[in-house]
This record gives sequence, C-alpha cells and structure tokens, in this order.
Amino acid sequence: MSANHRVVVYRIPITRARINLGQVVRRAHINKEYFILEKDGIPVAAIMNVEELEDYLELKDPALKKHIQKSNQEYQRGKARGAGKFLKELRSNSAKPGK
Repeated sequence: MSANHRVVVYRIPITRARINLGQVVRRAHINKEYFILEKDGIPVAAIMNVEELEDYLELKDPALKKHIQKSNQEYQRGKARGAGKFLKELRSNSAKPGK
C-alpha cells in the first residue's frame, strides 16, 4: 500500500451489505476500502481486498514472520545487494551444468 493511500473503513449493517454486495466487493477490490459488517450494531465480519487478506494470513505464519524479521535485520546490517548484482548471480548459477 502506498504512503499516500488513506485507509477507509466503513461500518455497515449486514442487510445493507447483502443488498449492495456487488458494489461493496468492487469498492473493496478496486479502492482498497474496508467494510465492517454489523448485526444489530455489533461488528461480526469484514470485507477486504483478497491480496491484503493473503498478506495478513502470510504474516500470521510464525515461520514466515521469523524469516521476514531475519531478512530485515540482514538488510539493516548492510548485507543487501543491488538487483543488478543479484540478477547477474542468478544468470551465472543457471548457466552452470546441472542447474
């Protein structure tokens, strides 16, 4: 999500969401808006863009979260390399016999 993107969250009754489901889903997908569905004023579910949901679910995976933290630490210690160098290494390794 870009730094300029403003998060928009709407709270709507489930009955209204059901009547306007196509529009709600389109806005969640295209505009990256969030919808909290309420039953008698109580939040019970939400609708969001599937790509963001996938990102969220990946972050709930402890092994993946640990890997992301380790990668971030290595980057901060200066162990990162430029994309050009990385691509050159990949091409070099794929050209070797048996790869």
